[in-house]
Amino acid sequence: MPKKYIESKSKFDTSKSYNLEEALQVVKNIAYAKFDETVDLVIRLGVDPKHADQMVRGTVVLPHGTGKAVKVLVFAKGEKEKEARDAGADYAGAEDLVEKINGGWLEFDSAVATPDMMGLVGKLGKILGPRGLMPNPKTGTVTFDISRAVKEIKAGKVEYRVEKAGIVHVPVGRVSFDIKRLYENAYAVLESIIKAKPASSKGKYLKKIAISSTMGPGVSVDITHVSNMFIKKERGI
Repeated sequence: MPKKYIESKSKFDTSKSYNLEEALQVVKNIAYAKFDETVDLVIRLGVDPKHADQMVRGTVVLPHGTGKAVKVLVFAKGEKEKEARDAGADYAGAEDLVEKINGGWLEFDSAVATPDMMGLVGKLGKILGPRGLMPNPKTGTVTFDISRAVKEIKAGKVEYRVEKAGIVHVPVGRVSFDIKRLYENAYAVLESIIKAKPASSKGKYLKKIAISSTMGPGVSVDITHVSNMFIKKERGI
């Protein structure tokens, strides 16, 4: 392990679970990289993603964005292509973009498509799918409301999907963000994931929560505290 990683790990109690705000403060305090690291929320869920009815996926617009300039590509023609550009899309087109991507070009972070373009876009499945770039109606990236889709992504919309081991990774900002912004972003993500709990999921849903920066160690978050936060909200306390 790198020396700085070991040093940062020695600066907090690794046996303790912190409340959400405390955990975020620890992550900020122990960050050591020379660049503005991303702060990631990692959640282990009590689901089995092998079963379709236990798949947890969704999107959430972070109140304060990710701190990263997101390059958005839109597959569209005619008026919808113009709408995409007017909304701030970095790239918009149809066959020309498919040809570029087939040639190895992938200089974008998110892709949106109008429904009538999916026959064409589907040919890129093997390239875009494994990279999480394939437009999908379930995440609002296959739509005729192109303007809204582009603006939401630019504003900080993030997508999450549970992995094989039942783990979800979601960025909630940068180390340079103040605690209030990180807290509100993390809160929005947790709320979305709790609401996305499958009806078929039995037993404990939130099994483990940790927060870390790109280079730093994970800081454990107290699950009981998180659960109580949302119980209080439901009861209006």
